[in-house]
Amino acid sequence: MTDTESNDETSSALDPSEVVQRHEQQLDDLLADVDEPTPRDDSPTLELAGLELNRRDFMKAGAATGAMAGLAGCSGNILGGGGDSTTSGSGDSSTPDHKVPPGEHDEYYGFWSGGQSGEIRVVGIPSMRVLMRIPVFNTEASRGYGYDDETAEMLEEAGDYTWGDNHHPVLSETDGDYDGEYLWVNDKANGRIARVNLKYFETDAMTDVPNVQSIHGCAAQSPDTGYIFGNGEFRVPLPNDGRDVNTPENYTSLFSAVNPQTMETEWQVEVDGNLDIVDTDKDGRWAIASSYNDEEGVTVSEMTKDDRDYVKAFDVPAIEEAVEAGDYREINGVPIVDGTRDSSLNQGDSPIVRYIPTPKSPHCVEVGPNGKYAFVAGKLSPTVTMLDIEALDSSSDPDDVVAGRPKVGLGPLHTTFDGNGHAYTSLYIDSQAAKWDIEAAVEAEAGSEDPIMEKVDVHYNPGHIQALEAMTTDPDGEWLVSLNKLSKDRFLPVGPIHPDNDQLIHIGQGDTEMEVVADHPAYPEPHDCVFAHKDKLDPAATWDKEDYADEKEFITQDDTRIERTGDSSVDVKMSSMRSEFGFKDFTVQEGDEVTLTVTNIEGVRDVIHGVAIPEHDVHLAIAPQDTREATFTVDSPGVYWIYCTYFCSALHLEMRSRMIVEPSD
Repeated sequence: MTDTESNDETSSALDPSEVVQRHEQQLDDLLADVDEPTPRDDSPTLELAGLELNRRDFMKAGAATGAMAGLAGCSGNILGGGGDSTTSGSGDSSTPDHKVPPGEHDEYYGFWSGGQSGEIRVVGIPSMRVLMRIPVFNTEASRGYGYDDETAEMLEEAGDYTWGDNHHPVLSETDGDYDGEYLWVNDKANGRIARVNLKYFETDAMTDVPNVQSIHGCAAQSPDTGYIFGNGEFRVPLPNDGRDVNTPENYTSLFSAVNPQTMETEWQVEVDGNLDIVDTDKDGRWAIASSYNDEEGVTVSEMTKDDRDYVKAFDVPAIEEAVEAGDYREINGVPIVDGTRDSSLNQGDSPIVRYIPTPKSPHCVEVGPNGKYAFVAGKLSPTVTMLDIEALDSSSDPDDVVAGRPKVGLGPLHTTFDGNGHAYTSLYIDSQAAKWDIEAAVEAEAGSEDPIMEKVDVHYNPGHIQALEAMTTDPDGEWLVSLNKLSKDRFLPVGPIHPDNDQLIHIGQGDTEMEVVADHPAYPEPHDCVFAHKDKLDPAATWDKEDYADEKEFITQDDTRIERTGDSSVDVKMSSMRSEFGFKDFTVQEGDEVTLTVTNIEGVRDVIHGVAIPEHDVHLAIAPQDTREATFTVDSPGVYWIYCTYFCSALHLEMRSRMIVEPSD
């Protein structure tokens, strides 16, 4: 057979049943040599509670669902959810209107992670209108982010990567409630954590966390933002300097604590397995992280050999005491505490990290509003494991920590809360959201479906699911958003890369039935979101020049000037206002390094001035009362027009300046 013939055969169209058979065969081949789960001698055993399918059949079912859904647009068959308890919404008059009329404001801010775009998206709730995009790990010309000296330096010092993959935005807290000051978000691609100032809705700090390649889970320590915690997902040698590259058993994952003010990494904890998602209790003691691959393998078959993994519960004060006592090793300037199972710090009745067995490959951890339970979604088990947080300290038996384990459906990933005693879990394989009673789950037998109150179909394959202010001690309820990975047939076709589908669901305040009220296409791939009531934020309409008085000069019309600071360096300082820059033109020499400082002296909100010199890759977006700087070198003589990129007045097109570069000869 020729290469051409082989490629033609491989690329030929397959009907859905053939695709399912191919996926099943691939999974059978992959898992054929996987040993039956064998518990460690020193660990409690754990059944996959409530799982009627064996693990191989479960994985095959998931692959089949994905394969059929993947061909839905071709075959005309859409795989939604199903089940007798499913409702599609009653549409009764008790559902409030989610449409916000022109001129009126939403009740809530929603902050969406932007995935591989690297940005945070600000969305109004309930309208789901996109209000703004905040660049974080990406450059963004429309806001001048990465083009002015300050933000360019921040990105460079945090690794100088060209892109980021942000996943989990978290808001600053005071007394367990959002205080509207800051938002933090992680970069799964490059191991960074960034901070967004919510006075100006701008990224103001970023750190490249040492010793890790990927920060996946991100959480603010409740109740008063003591640390920002980051889960290092990818296991690597420590230090990763070429040693142990062929001995994966020596790789490690790190749990990191970042100071929210200085954005410095204070300490890290080394653990077994791959860390995933993290949340904290409501009292500042425990940080609880899901984890997978406790086998510490590097292939799928190696990583799925056993029947369970271990949630890690970090005793933060105990870790601080270990650091204070010098019980750590320092790598790349960071104290690293040994939290592995065999560590001396984990022997006895007060381990610094508790290892709690759960069904295989749990994906997420969310702590409920009252702080009593941590909810661990099963992913490969149809259950959610509820951990009794108080028992973390009072019991030495890991089994005593499990308070409940309801059977919610296939592919549970994330859980959220309404503040009325209900939990809501996304079911990736079922394409549903399940509503269930928390205390009923505690009272029920493990694996029981009795706590399930209702399910609603979503489209399709939900990942994160978030209700209003669900991560605070007092959630608001009313609305929930399901962030669905696939949209299939829901929108106009836009080519082979499709939008995601964020669906708004009304959940009410009590026993109201869930109702899906709106689809909203989302540029891929938003991963998670968080909500805050509008009264908890107080964004500035214009800049307060006192906030940067020690860093940059406020340039008035009278202050406009040009200063030669060296043989080949020059400072150009000018104002900007509607229709004119402070300089109609200015002259520099070929080879000069030019530092251009521009202030928008407007005092009226919403009048932005852009400063663009395209040939020198300069673009500043300057809000009223703000000052921005850009430094660049002029290599070629000539005339270079400077123009305003924001339509600011009737004479916007005439708002120009000239940079004249004289030949060095």
